[in-house]
Amino acid sequence: MKAVVIENYGGKDVLKEAQVDNPKASKNQVVVEVKATSINPIDWKLREGYLQQMMDWQFPIILGWDVAGVISEVGDGVTEWKVGDKVFARPETTRFGTYAEYTIVDQDLLAKIPANTSFEEAAAVPLAGLTAWQGLFDHGKLKKGETVLIHAGAGGVGTYAIQLAKTIGAKVITTASKKNHKLLAELGADQIIDYKTEDFSEILSGVDLVLDTMGGAVQNDSFKVLKPKTGRMISIVGLADEEVRKQYDVEFDSIWLDPNGKQLMEIADLMAEGKVKSIIGAKFPLTEKGIYDAHELSETHHALGKIVVVSE
Repeated sequence: MKAVVIENYGGKDVLKEAQVDNPKASKNQVVVEVKATSINPIDWKLREGYLQQMMDWQFPIILGWDVAGVISEVGDGVTEWKVGDKVFARPETTRFGTYAEYTIVDQDLLAKIPANTSFEEAAAVPLAGLTAWQGLFDHGKLKKGETVLIHAGAGGVGTYAIQLAKTIGAKVITTASKKNHKLLAELGADQIIDYKTEDFSEILSGVDLVLDTMGGAVQNDSFKVLKPKTGRMISIVGLADEEVRKQYDVEFDSIWLDPNGKQLMEIADLMAEGKVKSIIGAKFPLTEKGIYDAHELSETHHALGKIVVVSE
């Protein structure tokens, strides 16, 4: 099959189109014919070698950990799924990713694509949507009536987090450039702060939960706006500065995504009900150049919503 692989760590020029063996489903696994995948920062961070100590894999490596497509093969022990089912998933993080014509997914990580959702819209969801879900609910314990500050609301995680927080009746504040305010209001944001002209740490106070997607100075300033004692910050980008953290009587946790098919099914149900939708800012073909261009856009940190890659 055709895949886009890396045979060493480095810049975007290490992305190469290659012919690799078709994957075979083992017990409790299915093979999915990839109709669409999407780009996440983990893709190019791993490409550059930043995650080598955590994931010391043999080359070649196929990047990509979102998939939407059609099941083409089922392994022994698979009872809930059949060939022809339209599914999406965040597969386990292995060196056999989704920048390929086919990929393997454990059956418990699959979710059915809603009838009102395209392959492209479904492929945008898994990693970003599950990150938002777990950050808000599993770790952040967000409840109805609480206030959450979601940084970078127009990004991949942010667009899902805004919508998911509204489904439980939370008040949502977000930061974004002025050009994206109208969209984020449509997604349900109650207050939108223009990070280019306003300092959120001087405007806000008494926030129950911060979903930190930025790190650095933004993370440090976010401690200032949290409610003492009961405030929580969940970061998806790394640990806090220990000296800064000690100054505030609030909870902090840095999280790593846990692939979860049941939660993805819950998001799928919300999509079927029209309560959650994917915001796709750009599409590229599943080719060497397409992946190169998609990584280039992602690395700017200014892409709107999700960057989707479509199988030709």
